[in-house]
Amino acid sequence: MSILKAMQKKRTEDPNGSVQQSADRIVQFDRTARRTNMPPDLLATDLKIGNPGSAFIGQPDSMNGTALPDLGSDFTAGAKLNAESSTRVVSRSLPDFVSWTVDPTRVEPRLVAITNPNSNYCEEYRSLRTHVLHKSQRQKLQSIVVASVNPSEGKSVTALNLSWMLAQTDGVKCLLIDSDLRMPSLADYLGIETDCGLSDVLAGTATMAESIVKLEPAGLYIMPGGDARQDVADLISGPRFKEILREAREMFDYIIVDAPPLGIFTDATVLINQADSAIIVVRANRTRYSVVDRILEPLPKDRILGVVLNQSDDVMEETHYNYGYYNYKRLGENLTP
Repeated sequence: MSILKAMQKKRTEDPNGSVQQSADRIVQFDRTARRTNMPPDLLATDLKIGNPGSAFIGQPDSMNGTALPDLGSDFTAGAKLNAESSTRVVSRSLPDFVSWTVDPTRVEPRLVAITNPNSNYCEEYRSLRTHVLHKSQRQKLQSIVVASVNPSEGKSVTALNLSWMLAQTDGVKCLLIDSDLRMPSLADYLGIETDCGLSDVLAGTATMAESIVKLEPAGLYIMPGGDARQDVADLISGPRFKEILREAREMFDYIIVDAPPLGIFTDATVLINQADSAIIVVRANRTRYSVVDRILEPLPKDRILGVVLNQSDDVMEETHYNYGYYNYKRLGENLTP
C-alpha cells in the first residue's frame, strides 16, 4: 500500500487526530522563497573574502579561479625559464658609491689583471677565478678570506687580482675588503686616495656607503683599510664586523677579504670563522710545509677552499711573478721542508 493511500485511510478513521496535526506541520515548498540558513550569494559584487592584502588582488575577473597571475603583470609565479641563476632572483640595487678610474701606470706592477691582462700570468688568475665560480655553484660561497702564513707571500696581490677578475665576470658584483688594518695596503697598490675605510666603519665614524669606492673600468668595489689600528682583533671579533658582512652579502655576489698573516696574528682565524671559505697563499721555496701544516690544523677544513702556490717554478718558466692554484696535499714538494 502506498504512503498516500495509508494517510487517506488514517484521515477517514480519525479526521481530527494526529494525522491532521502532522499535516499542519507540513511546509509547502516555495521556489521564490529563501531559507534563512542559506550561504550568502557568492557572486555578490560587494562580497570580500580575506583581508585587503590578499594575494589575489590584481588578478583577472574570472569564474575559473585565480591561481595564475594577471597577464598584464610584471610578476611571475614560480621559476622562470632560462633564468640567469637561481641565486639571483632579484637584481641588487647599490647606493651611489664614489667612483675612481684606476690608472694602470700608477698601480703595483704585480697586479697583472690591470697592468697586463693578456699575459700568461693573468691566465693563472683566470684559472683561479674559474675554480672559485665553479666551487660556489656547488656550495654557498659568498665571502672568501684570502690569507697567508707569513708576510710578503703575495696574499694582498692575490686578493686584488682575483677580485678584479671576478668583477669582470658578467652579472657579478664583487666587494674587496682590506681587513689587514695593522698595515693596510690595497689603496696604495691601486694608487688611489680615500678619506675613510674599514677602520672608520668599525669605529663608528663612517658608514659603508661613505667607505666603499667603485673602481673602473672593471667595476670592482673596494673598502680600503683606512687608518692603521692596533686593536684589530677586538674590532673584528665584535658585532660590528658581522653586521658589515651581513650588509655586504645583501648587496654583493662575492666578498673577498684580505686578511693579516695567519702565523703572526689571530685576526685571520677570526675572519675565516665568520666567512664562508678561505684561500691560503704560500710562497714556494720560502714557506715551510711544517708551518703550513701547523697553521691549518685548527682551522675548519670544510672552509679551506684551497692553497695558492706563489712564485712556483713548475707553474710557468718566465719570471718570478708566477702563481698557481693547488690542493693542500700537493704542496709538499714545492715548499721548504
